[in-house]
Amino acid sequence: MTVMESAPVKARKNCAGRVGHPRPTGQDRYSISEVVAHTGLTAHTLRWYERIGLMPHVDRTHTGQRRFTNRDLDWLDLVGKLRLTGMPVADMVRYAELVREGEHTFAEREELLTTHRENVRERIAELRSTLEVLDFKIDVYADARRASERFDPV
Repeated sequence: MTVMESAPVKARKNCAGRVGHPRPTGQDRYSISEVVAHTGLTAHTLRWYERIGLMPHVDRTHTGQRRFTNRDLDWLDLVGKLRLTGMPVADMVRYAELVREGEHTFAEREELLTTHRENVRERIAELRSTLEVLDFKIDVYADARRASERFDPV
């Protein structure tokens, strides 16, 4: 059993209100390999996120090994959601910069996310339209298959 699989604890909810990380606050020090196992991201991706400024400052041990916290896991969860919605990396980095700058950036953060939400809604509409085309084509082939089966003189 790894550290991440240890005894159950009351999990905190992440930025989207979902249960996230496995350790209670105060006992939350994860190695990069534990974060890889928990998030599905690669160690290379985590290091890249830190290098480009997408990941906030990650604490390190006296030997230089990264130690991630529950807050870092919450942040990675949000970044994963933003990636899933197709937000460009540059916009995610800008959002991270705004978060680090503090509360006076609330309006700019809201504007960035609102604009992105509109883009996501447009993509969803496009996907729904595409799904209708797929459904139509599937129905055409299903009908044709059933018709050919009725008249197959085996």
